[in-house]
Amino acid sequence: MSQTITVEGMTCEHCEQTVEDALEDVKGVSAATADRNAESATIEGSADSDTLVSSVKDAGYDASA
Repeated sequence: MSQTITVEGMTCEHCEQTVEDALEDVKGVSAATADRNAESATIEGSADSDTLVSSVKDAGYDASA
């Protein structure tokens, strides 16, 4: 299952990697790709969107499902 969340505040490749790492640490996520230009992240797996948003916020970025 694939889902996309909005992520604001990414300004560089390091930011994208930080968001991807935070998402990939969530149980049920098999892959994550962040795109600072689109202000989004696409996640593969079965994780709940609220959990995904929370993990991105914990990493220091604004996020919404």
